[in-house]
Amino acid sequence: MNPELALVLVLLGAAIAMFALNRPRMDAVGLIMLTVLPLTGVITVGEALAGFSDPNIVLLGALFVIGEGLVGTGVARQLGDWLIKTAGSSERRLLVLLMAVVAGLGAFMSSTGVVAIFIPVALRIAQSTGAAPGRLMMPLSVAALISGMMTLVATAPNLVVNSELVRHGADGFHFFSFTPFGLPVLVLGIAYMLFAQRWLGARRAGAAGGAGRPSLSDWIERYKLADREYRLRVTAGSPLVGQTLDALGVRSGSGAHVVAVERPRTRFARDVMAPGAKIELRAEDVVFIDRFAPAFDVGELLQRFALEALPLSGAYFSDRSQELGMAEVMVSADSSLVGATVVEARFQTRFRLLVIGLRHGSVVVERALQDERLRIGDTLLVIGPWKDIERLRSDTADLIILNLPAELDEVVPVAGRAPQALFCLVLMVGLMVSGVVANVLAALIACLSMGALRCIGLDAAYRSIHWKSLVLIVGMLPFSIALQKTGGVELAADGLMALTGGMGTYGVLGSLFAITAILGLFISNTATAVLMAPVALAIAHELGASPYPFAMVVALAASTAFMTPISSPVNTLVVAPGNYSFGDFVRVGTPFAVVVLIVTVLLVPWLLPLFPR
Repeated sequence: MNPELALVLVLLGAAIAMFALNRPRMDAVGLIMLTVLPLTGVITVGEALAGFSDPNIVLLGALFVIGEGLVGTGVARQLGDWLIKTAGSSERRLLVLLMAVVAGLGAFMSSTGVVAIFIPVALRIAQSTGAAPGRLMMPLSVAALISGMMTLVATAPNLVVNSELVRHGADGFHFFSFTPFGLPVLVLGIAYMLFAQRWLGARRAGAAGGAGRPSLSDWIERYKLADREYRLRVTAGSPLVGQTLDALGVRSGSGAHVVAVERPRTRFARDVMAPGAKIELRAEDVVFIDRFAPAFDVGELLQRFALEALPLSGAYFSDRSQELGMAEVMVSADSSLVGATVVEARFQTRFRLLVIGLRHGSVVVERALQDERLRIGDTLLVIGPWKDIERLRSDTADLIILNLPAELDEVVPVAGRAPQALFCLVLMVGLMVSGVVANVLAALIACLSMGALRCIGLDAAYRSIHWKSLVLIVGMLPFSIALQKTGGVELAADGLMALTGGMGTYGVLGSLFAITAILGLFISNTATAVLMAPVALAIAHELGASPYPFAMVVALAASTAFMTPISSPVNTLVVAPGNYSFGDFVRVGTPFAVVVLIVTVLLVPWLLPLFPR
């Protein structure tokens, strides 16, 4: 071993130790190594900074933007809603659909982002079905990790391995080269989690993360809002067509008021507008009405104006939580509203919000709400568009915001542009599969298309990029160059070959997989791929074999991070909501990692011949 290699190995060991201790954080470690390696004289400054010009770094950044566009336009949320509706009360069907949806979505966007999206969905399902959240959280993380085995762009290690192939003069993988391996693993993963789920349902205490913000359903129950809503569609023959909303005659004095008006914008999108006396009604408009007094006769309204009553699909408009929000506010001590009734306070005119609930202390006012006089410290529940609720934050003279619902976190900023976001995703995939342009250009074209179609703004696009991951990759890439220049890669390849001597090619592939997966227990899977990809290609060269099977084994092994909660951010995210211990991951994840190893070693040489003719 020459002195230069010894020095590089010392730095690599230091980096691994810092990764394992998580001090400093991973991107800082990358920057430290990026700075120190050129000082050793092993590589030049240009070689150390070469990662910043790597097309895969730009591609990865663009994929973060694409993923944010899918989240911001509601594509991911609509998948979650479909999942809840389709699964019904069957926990087994729910697990299968959850893992399939998460793996499918994660094939095109950040798996960490997918898990962050589906954690509240899974918690909501667990709450409604009475199941322990722990029975869903680990299947969620397993599916997200398997999604990294589905496509070329699904996870950073795939791009790192592909980049190493190209650097060695090979053509690189195609967009769906990973899919024949990922799909069988996904099927096995679903079957395995259906069996292993029994080990995850024992603990429920604290699984939901403790007491947090109230939900809309909490307020609906507390303020007794159930059975107060009506949805009336304006038919083409209604005399209200062309008339203002005021002509409907639904006012506080009638025992009801209009909460909002929903109007079709396109085939896939609808606008929900705050009520205004001057809104001109059109055919197919849907009027949301809150009946707070029993005297209100909706039947007379239906007959008089030829309206159609629509079935209810959520408790008190909770299914419209993307457009309509609620807030609990308190009447301040020096508020001008003190002594006025709810009607006299003219909430709709002043705040563009409706008061639908009132509490004097802990006592809920159920009758004659609109005629109740407001007192200092009264709690009001208001409903209206989120933008108007947000406006309350700047009006501190009369009202103090006490609570905003948990659903606020799930509101998508660009609702209604899901079709445009899906078009951009399909465009990117189509360009990548066809090979008309380079992958990085396909992703950039999709990003620009999302901006042009107003699926995401520039500020949101920059915020969506996970800069820490990019810096980590760029910081670790120089190690690959340094190990190759100092003979470290050949040394590692020779050592692995000596270790597996007499075991045959399958033994070499299995050992390569195992070493990569074990190394991933201590450092990030991206850093693991950076270190192991050159070793895999060196082994292939030494055997005179095709580089593709060996590169694929490293990529798949890098995503096999099921064994500990610190193996991947995906696992770390589900620890608290699932109430898991370290041992849960070892007990459930280790057997499945062995299953993936066996499947990989059998499938890879079959689908990617070791010695092509």
